[in-house]
Amino acid sequence: MTDLLSWLPPAPVAPRGTLLLLPGRGEHPFVYERFGRRLAADGYVVHALGTTPEDDAEAVLARAADAAGADPAVPVVLVGSDTGALQALHTAAAADPGLPVEGIVVAGAAPTGAGPLSGSGSGPVTDTDADTDNATDADLGWDGELAARTACPTHRARLTEDARFVRGRLTAPVPGHLLTDVRPAAPALILHGEADPVTPPEQARELAARLPRATLGVVHDGLHDVLNDASHRTAAAVLVLWLERLRADPGLSPILTIEQGAAL
Repeated sequence: MTDLLSWLPPAPVAPRGTLLLLPGRGEHPFVYERFGRRLAADGYVVHALGTTPEDDAEAVLARAADAAGADPAVPVVLVGSDTGALQALHTAAAADPGLPVEGIVVAGAAPTGAGPLSGSGSGPVTDTDADTDNATDADLGWDGELAARTACPTHRARLTEDARFVRGRLTAPVPGHLLTDVRPAAPALILHGEADPVTPPEQARELAARLPRATLGVVHDGLHDVLNDASHRTAAAVLVLWLERLRADPGLSPILTIEQGAAL
């Protein structure tokens, strides 16, 4: 399986930042080809890492630093989906001077407590809970997994034809080391599907309320794979707007304000 895939801005566009993408359960770097090409076209270097949910923050930091290189274009931003979103939070909280993480994108985070497809436990999960407490008793089948992941017909077809994609992992237990609450100080963009059947949207809202510098985007009718769902263009556009604000000002001051009904 490919350990790393990268997409670079077209010449002569100067890189505007570096995105380090962490895939989720069952996924691999090439699942994010469409996302990588789109963000690269906007001037961002995108490295999709072949991490697994079992990798801890130290392992992710090492692989991310190796992918970014000695002099990455800034800002350096961790982007994660599903368990990768939780890894992005834990990795940013680990704070390694060798990899100056300046932002986090949490896209369709895996569940950290009880939810529609999670186990029988209720409330927040702590580091004393075993992985089995977070296991699911749901057997979605392939059609059910696709329906939970994405409504995009192109992405559904791609996953169906992808021999490297591991089916059935979406309902696998979330590793225990990802279930503890972390609150990194870096600015965070949280993207979550309003109709996500895997992780309750309320988890994203609660996370946004806990983090010190969070922006929450809820995708109407969105499912679990926010970056590869039917509204993937909108999600990518919102991400680019947030990245441009981060580049201009770590405090995320607005660059443009839409005034409804104002005369041009």
